[in-house]
Amino acid sequence: MASSSSRSAVLPVSMGVFGLGLIAVVAVFALYATGSTDLPLWLNLATLLAPAGLVIGVVAIVVRSRRATRGTR
Repeated sequence: MASSSSRSAVLPVSMGVFGLGLIAVVAVFALYATGSTDLPLWLNLATLLAPAGLVIGVVAIVVRSRRATRGTR
């Protein structure tokens, strides 16, 4: 079993990045619903954090599971 000191910090970071991206997506939808059409570029780019966080999290899980299965052989 892995000890808590050997845990990677990548997964919590990826969840935070994903959460920030979801907040940006909700903000974009809310602003469009209120009639705003010319949104700032940084807000539109912030929505890309959601898929980036998802990809980082999936890669972290795959790498961690491969290391775990490799260590049991």
